[in-house]
Amino acid sequence: MSDNYKFFCHKGCEFFPCHKTEDPENFNCLFCYCPLYALGESCGGNFRYTDKGIKDCSNCMLPHKKSNFDYIMSKFQDIVKITSKNSKE
Repeated sequence: MSDNYKFFCHKGCEFFPCHKTEDPENFNCLFCYCPLYALGESCGGNFRYTDKGIKDCSNCMLPHKKSNFDYIMSKFQDIVKITSKNSKE
């Protein structure tokens, strides 16, 4: 089985690339909106918090690299736990 499902590059998107990159040919758009955002400091990406406390991921390439697909998938149980907790409150 191939790993083609781990990569999608949408060069026709008006926002492509949404982050600065030296390698647009290998820019992965599969996780256009990062599913790890909700994990806050536990996401594993290169982020910072603004003065207003907003998570700024503009310098993060974690979801845009094909090699990080397995890492992102490994974090889905953490996302499920967060959403389960929030739905009970």
